[in-house]
Amino acid sequence: MTSFVYALTLASALGTGLVAGVFFAFSTFVMRALSRLPPAQGIAAMQSINVAVMTPWFMGVFMGVTLTSLALTVLGLAGLHRPGGALLLAGGLLYLAGTFLVTAVVHVPRNDALAAAVPTSAGGASLWASYLAVWTAWNHVRTIAALASSACLVVALCQSRAR
Repeated sequence: MTSFVYALTLASALGTGLVAGVFFAFSTFVMRALSRLPPAQGIAAMQSINVAVMTPWFMGVFMGVTLTSLALTVLGLAGLHRPGGALLLAGGLLYLAGTFLVTAVVHVPRNDALAAAVPTSAGGASLWASYLAVWTAWNHVRTIAALASSACLVVALCQSRAR
């Protein structure tokens, strides 16, 4: 593994770990806490969270790791015959498919629908019940995918240093 690939892999491993931690927090206690609130308050709180998350720090890590994962996927494909190549490929694909794609296909549309909801309406309460169940279940997928990606990349780093 070249110094550049090593640095890229390390940055990706750290980034996927950070993203996994954020999603883990939502899966284990944030969504549970929001579900205990009356629907109007839960909706309003999640609407606020969905606006507040759009910071350069979080989006920089989330999208930065998407880009490094794409690069590692390509490098893993090109170096499948090399030690760690399959782990780079697996780590990249896990993040791209299990974290980025799930976010784009499942979470963003639900967050957009929730943003348009009137928290105090009957439709808002119905949307909230469905939102909680689907959003949280798929967030577990994102959490596991990001953590598994991080694990693959850490093992690839360890293997590269053992040689």
